[in-house]
Amino acid sequence: NTPGLAAAQQTAGTTEAINIMAMGYAAAYPLGVIGIILSMLIVKAVFKIRTEDEIKAIEDEIESSQQKPLIVSFEVTNKLIDGKTLYDLHQILHCDFVVSRLMGADGKVIIPTSKTELHVGDKIFVVLGPNDEMKFKGVIGHEIEMDWEEVQSQVYSRRIVVTQSKYNGVPLGDLRLHTAYSLNCTRVNRAGVDLLASPGLRLQMGDRLVVVGDLNDIERLSVRLGNSMKRLNQPNLITIFVGILFGIIVGSINAGFGMKLGLAGGPLVVAILLSRFGYKFKLVTYTSSSASLLMRELGICLFLASVGISSGRGFADTVFNTTGMWWVIWGFIITFVPLLVVGCIARGVYKINFLTIMGLVSGGCTDPPALAYANNSTGSDAPAVAYSTVYPLTMFLRVVAAQALILCFF
Repeated sequence: NTPGLAAAQQTAGTTEAINIMAMGYAAAYPLGVIGIILSMLIVKAVFKIRTEDEIKAIEDEIESSQQKPLIVSFEVTNKLIDGKTLYDLHQILHCDFVVSRLMGADGKVIIPTSKTELHVGDKIFVVLGPNDEMKFKGVIGHEIEMDWEEVQSQVYSRRIVVTQSKYNGVPLGDLRLHTAYSLNCTRVNRAGVDLLASPGLRLQMGDRLVVVGDLNDIERLSVRLGNSMKRLNQPNLITIFVGILFGIIVGSINAGFGMKLGLAGGPLVVAILLSRFGYKFKLVTYTSSSASLLMRELGICLFLASVGISSGRGFADTVFNTTGMWWVIWGFIITFVPLLVVGCIARGVYKINFLTIMGLVSGGCTDPPALAYANNSTGSDAPAVAYSTVYPLTMFLRVVAAQALILCFF
């Protein structure tokens, strides 16, 4: 772990100790990476795992995710709610939903608001959570099959991309779509995932809003939100450099007993905080997928190059002797054995998806090359998701552990 190495070197301070650490790191690292990958392969072989089945299981899980809204049509048949407004319906059902369109008995389609009354025979187009479908049926009426796009009306559905930075972090309800535009937002697509368009949902750069209403009103909202794909191609370098600057400052703070997060741990902590609270300081954290991939791959290359440059001069003299041999062996054992045990428990006992295990194993070792292998060998981003979940905590613990060892034994 590079942040752990850097933190330990800062704590040790002496040139001799720093050089020994770098040499030990360089000696153990290559076989350590092999140990991580080997543990993955053994788990795969022992449990006779087929990557295709694991990818399909991940896709099915995402498809049935509770986050994904359900889009259905209902006919109002319950006489007890005849004359009730949509606001009253919210109070009755106690769940989040959006009525996108309403067709009355006269066949006219309108964009309903919270004051719109429901009547028996009305047909409504609803976006709601999967867990609320049965509740809706019990109160409203039966579900119907209806193609709203074929219905002759002045109501249209369009996607609008949020590209104006001033709306980053703004709650969806603050747009006042009903009163200002006579529009309904049915759902928000963020990074390929559909989210229910609740009033409290905070917008982010790159969000795609699915709105329904008159074309002129949709066009006015498009101008307001930006709706420019070209804008998303521009990297937000200011936020990146602000994160690096404050990350260095945080990493250099003495947390007690000479322990610091270091030049890698500090920026990571600040990056997490910026992604959550950056909008309050008008900082846009959106990065296009291509730019993110470029920085990730370039970072891995620079990381490996820096290790080689700093340790290459005395690498052969250090490794090819009894002491260096044991460094390599212990590095492999420390990496391989715990990962193999945990991998077998994760699959055999908890039935965790193999792609997730690959990400957890790579993230537990905070090892980018192992993650690159996992992503390339599966052709899926699922390992990266698991990796990013555990990486911050394990990186922090490794930084603290490395410094604790130095303080305890030196």
